Amino acid sequence: MSQTPGAPQISGKLFLFDRPELLNKEQHGNLGVSPPARPCSFCANVAAIPLTASEIPAAVKDYPVVFLSEEEPMPLAVVGLIDQTNLFVDENGQWASDTYIPGYVRRYPFAIANETGGDRLAIVIDTAYDGIVSGGETPLFEDSNPSPATQQAIEFCKAYETDRRMTEQFMELIKSTGLVRGQAAQYTPKGETSPKPFAQYFGIDEKGLGELSDEKFLELRKNNVLPFLYAQLMSLGNWRSLLMRRARRFNLTEDQVFQQINLN
Repeated sequence: MSQTPGAPQISGKLFLFDRPELLNKEQHGNLGVSPPARPCSFCANVAAIPLTASEIPAAVKDYPVVFLSEEEPMPLAVVGLIDQTNLFVDENGQWASDTYIPGYVRRYPFAIANETGGDRLAIVIDTAYDGIVSGGETPLFEDSNPSPATQQAIEFCKAYETDRRMTEQFMELIKSTGLVRGQAAQYTPKGETSPKPFAQYFGIDEKGLGELSDEKFLELRKNNVLPFLYAQLMSLGNWRSLLMRRARRFNLTEDQVFQQINLN
């Protein structure tokens, strides 16, 4: 795990990571992880969290699942509306109980970095995380090796990376169908008959799915992609529960729940 001149280097940005560093004994040998007072504060101010394909069946029970874009249809769990506030992280920095916690959140403050122009991988930690401290309760290293807890985190990161790469393959198939389209979640205000949008997103065109050629439909079925498409469509019923969560969080009336509020 030591960083050497030939080790992979971090390039670009890691979502939710403020200070990513390649995990190594020289820099991090005296650090450990202690449970912070607000464990999920690192993702308290985001409106969506990345998902892998295998997570979608669990995530659709709690979140609207959407895609990043038509060109890059990576799945996302929508956790916030209108404001950049994660409605599933409370004022105490705790994720809502009895809801699915995305793997991207569960692996934090660890992640995998890909080598620029190569296939090698390295483990990254966010040293800005409140839970990583000198002499922490659970050490990152024991002697010269990753501690058992760190090794467990590494294995989780490896499994997540495998799942992420599989998801990329799934998304290429979905992209090839042209089914990912810009859409809008809408509501009809009291006393009006015309619906108004409250969220713009990318999702599966249900009408287009029903009109796919037999050849393309069979390709998706053979590659086990269809269940994820139908799950994404079913997840859109969670827009209403997300609005209700926002109303409870900020003590808003039905008329106020679609409005921007001052969080300062």
